[in-house]
Amino acid sequence: MSDTGKIVRNVVEYIISQIVEDEKSVKVDISSSDDENVAIEVRTAPSDMGRVIGKRGRVARAIRTVAQAAADEEGLQSTVEFID
Repeated sequence: MSDTGKIVRNVVEYIISQIVEDEKSVKVDISSSDDENVAIEVRTAPSDMGRVIGKRGRVARAIRTVAQAAADEEGLQSTVEFID
């Protein structure tokens, strides 16, 4: 796989690791990427997923917004999925 989306993955991984209590359980992967799109999958410990999503999904929405800003630097569209 090429380096497409690597900046987005690194930004999302940093943000998630700052939010959770169990940093070792954080796993952020590029599930798919091409010249225009990048899809990121986020996995955390079940006890931390609530922190990452936030009330009414506000934290998750903010993470997606920052991920899109990072993707704009690479000329991409991004999606971030939070996997149980």
